[in-house]
Amino acid sequence: MAESIHPFYQLHRAAMEGAMRQRLDLAKPMLRERARLSDVDGIQQQVMDEFEVVLTQMPYVGGESSRMSDFFMRLLGFIAIGRVLRRHGVPLPMIGDIERETYRAHLLTVPEAERFASGLQFLSPENQALVREQAAKSATRNHQQAFPDDFVYDFVEPGPEDNFEFGIDYKACGFCKFAARHGDDEILPSICGLDFDAYATRGIRLERTQTLAGGASHCNFRFSRLRSE
Repeated sequence: MAESIHPFYQLHRAAMEGAMRQRLDLAKPMLRERARLSDVDGIQQQVMDEFEVVLTQMPYVGGESSRMSDFFMRLLGFIAIGRVLRRHGVPLPMIGDIERETYRAHLLTVPEAERFASGLQFLSPENQALVREQAAKSATRNHQQAFPDDFVYDFVEPGPEDNFEFGIDYKACGFCKFAARHGDDEILPSICGLDFDAYATRGIRLERTQTLAGGASHCNFRFSRLRSE
């Protein structure tokens, strides 16, 4: 019997599928010219079929009450793209490049004013308070027992010598857990690479020197305003 999609993701399914189709349309030239794939329409359908599988695999981590639910909904579709391209023999570095450039092009379809307003909201004291609160909750035993596939992270305050506005140290990563469970470890770094454009297109500079996927003890995200040259 086919696995079911969690009701929270079912509620957002149409929007997620729409975003996937838009990304695949943006990726078509790269799939033809770089990956040398001829049946691009067929590849697109294979990715959408694989995305249906991913939807049944998406872990529920609290829905609207968890900021990480949005990360899963925005990014796990790239797992479907990576799986299909890998089956067609596309090299892993090329998969990473195609996914990152596709994601950036998709993000840039949002008007600049809207993107930058979102960036300011992310850096705002109100959002920092929310991140601080959810970080503390993520580390509790009750939360980890209720949502074992969620992220676990610490809020990082800047010190006197630091030049970032705030940071997050991810001690456990939902994407790493997902990849380990479903055999996606090879394509996991492609997901990590999406973070830089996700923030840069909103006017935020992300500094990160290590990741859990790369074998480090934690992912060290540091955020500041991206200043134009």
